[in-house]
Amino acid sequence: MGFNEAAAYQIKRAIKLLGLDDETTQAVLEPRRALEVTFPVRMDNGRVKNFKGYRVQHTDVLGPAKGGIRFHQNVDFNEVKALSTLMSIKCSVIGLPYGGGKGGVTCNTKEMSEGELERVSRGYIRAIAQFISSDKDVPAPDMYTNSKIMGWMMDEFAVIKQYSDFGVITGKPLSIGGSVGRSSATARGGYFVTKAGCEKEGISLKKAKICIHGFGNVGGHAANIFAAEGSKVIGIADSSTALYDPQGINVQLAGRIKAETGSLKDYPRGQKITPEELLISECDILVPASMEEVINKDNASLIKAKLIAELANGPITPEADALLTKKNIIILPDILTNAGGVTVSYFEWVQNRMGYYWTAAEVEEKLEKAMYKAYEDIYKFKQEHTCEDYRVAAFAIAIQRIVQAMKDRGWV
Repeated sequence: MGFNEAAAYQIKRAIKLLGLDDETTQAVLEPRRALEVTFPVRMDNGRVKNFKGYRVQHTDVLGPAKGGIRFHQNVDFNEVKALSTLMSIKCSVIGLPYGGGKGGVTCNTKEMSEGELERVSRGYIRAIAQFISSDKDVPAPDMYTNSKIMGWMMDEFAVIKQYSDFGVITGKPLSIGGSVGRSSATARGGYFVTKAGCEKEGISLKKAKICIHGFGNVGGHAANIFAAEGSKVIGIADSSTALYDPQGINVQLAGRIKAETGSLKDYPRGQKITPEELLISECDILVPASMEEVINKDNASLIKAKLIAELANGPITPEADALLTKKNIIILPDILTNAGGVTVSYFEWVQNRMGYYWTAAEVEEKLEKAMYKAYEDIYKFKQEHTCEDYRVAAFAIAIQRIVQAMKDRGWV
C-alpha cells in the first residue's frame, strides 16, 4: 500500500467512525479546485525546457488553502491531490482557519544550477499566480524547496501584482516577513505533543530513552530539543549511519560532525548500527523523522518502544499500525505530531497581515498552547468514542470540523 492509498485508508476509517452519508463523503474526498500547468524555462545551455506543475486546493471551507510546494522528479497530480487532502486534515486538527492545499513541480533539483532553480521557481509562480493570494491559497516550503525559494516566489508574485503581498507565501527569510521559530517549529511542536502524550499515558519524559530515526532539519532539531529538555537521546540515524549509546549521545557534537563531514560516521562514542537496526533497538520513545513507510509489516513486530511520535509524514504503514496497536504501543500520529510547522506558518501569515512581528518566546508560547489544545481535543474524542488509536480519533475530529463548516455554509 503506497502513501496515497494509506492516506485514503485512514480517511475512510474516520468517515466510517463518523457515519457520514455518501453525499458528504464525496464532498470531503474530492478537491475543490485543481490546476495543472506547463511553463517554459530557459536553461543554462540556452535551450528552453518545459516543466509540469500542479496546485490543488482541497477545500477552502474553513479559510484559504494552505500547504507546501515540492520540487521532485516523482511529483504528479495524484500525489499532490492526496497531500492537499492531508493538509486539510492537519490544519483542521490544530484548529487553524485554513483548508488544505499542495503544489509541486516535476523536476530534479540536484541536476539544476541555482540560476535554473530560481527561473523554475519564478516560472511556476507566474503560471499559478491567479490561483493564489493571502486570501485564497498560501503556499510554503516542502520537499526540496526552502526559504530562499519562497523568497523568490514571493518576489515574483509582487512583480506580477505590482505590490508586496507578504502573506501570500510562508516559510520566507526573516528579512522579508518570515517568522522566528519557523525552522524548528515541526520538531518543537512534536516535542510538545510527545510531552502531552507522556503525561496522559503515564510515561516519564524526563527519564525516557529516545531514539530518533532521521537527522536532517526535523530530526536534528528534535534531538537537540529533547536533550535540552532533559530526556536522554540514546539513538540517532541519518540515511546511512545510526548511532546507539544507552549512556546517551552528545547530540550537539553529532550535529557538528554531521555538518562538517556530511555523515555521522566520525562520531567517537557508542555503537555504529544501520538505520534499520535503530528502529528496533531498545528505547522508551521512538521518533521516526525520516521517510515514509520505514515501519512496516516486516519490522513492526520487532519494535520495542512504548510510544512512537511520528515526526515524518506516513512513517508507519496501515498494516504496521494494526500490529503496533495490538502490542499496545502508543502512536502519536503525524497528522498531529508534525503539525508544528504549519502552525508557525499560520503565525507567520498572521504577522504578515498585521505588520506586527512576535518574539521567539511569544511564538513558542503560542505554539505550545496550540499543540496542547489539539492533543487534549483528540484525547477527549478518543475516550468518548472509544477509538482504538489516536490516529483515527485525529482524522475523525478533523473531518467532523470540516463537515460541520460545510453544513453551516450550506454546501452539504
